[in-house]
Amino acid sequence: MFRFVILALILVLAACATSPTGRKQLKIFPESQLVQMGITSYEQMKEQTPLSRDKFTIKYVSCVARAITRETDSPYQWEVNVFDDKAVNAFALPGGKIGVYTGLLQVAGNQHQLAAVLGHEVAHVLAGHGNERVSVAFAADSGLKLAQVLAGEPTRQKAQLLGLLGLGTQVGVLLPYGRTQESEADILGLEYMAKAGFDPRQSVALWENMGRAGGGSPPELLSTHPSGATRINNLNSRMPAAMTLYRQARANNKKPNCR
Repeated sequence: MFRFVILALILVLAACATSPTGRKQLKIFPESQLVQMGITSYEQMKEQTPLSRDKFTIKYVSCVARAITRETDSPYQWEVNVFDDKAVNAFALPGGKIGVYTGLLQVAGNQHQLAAVLGHEVAHVLAGHGNERVSVAFAADSGLKLAQVLAGEPTRQKAQLLGLLGLGTQVGVLLPYGRTQESEADILGLEYMAKAGFDPRQSVALWENMGRAGGGSPPELLSTHPSGATRINNLNSRMPAAMTLYRQARANNKKPNCR
């Protein structure tokens, strides 16, 4: 037992990492393993959820996604799919996999607002939030065998693992990102959309739309997400820097026209 504890401590100490904003993270697993997990779960999503066949919607979403991902240093060849589902949601997975639900397009009213969502989701991936959450779960439960769980039959443990990657609401287990990760993704996502030439001010309009669409929500202290007001305040505090990036992008003729 003592030897196991020492080994675990060595593993944890060796796995300390830093996020793009300078925050300390625990990331135990190699990127290659997270990529394989992301690809596997994405393929399962495509088998289980109908894909949109509307070529105009697909073209529109792909246009926004490409503009965002071009502004990242990611080595991924990003794949984008639109799922024919009323859920007001989107996700991105390790390995460069993006999914957008048609229900989101009823709330994200223009290309700039959709860019705010996709920038946020891509930021979760590039900041290593999936690895961070799986690593914390592994540290709390040393019996978790990732590959076996993911490859096995549907179980609650498998659903929880997919939830840690960012597919929680889609697989029936609500495992939202924590407040710190959400705020970090907001900051990075705001930068990505501004660098791509999307108006960062529309990120605030998006979350106002989300608030109206969601109706009543629990108090912030009862939620693992920042409240709408807190999120908007955080975005506004970063807006001057984002507007500088936006103006630079427009001056460099980055003027997305996705529709």
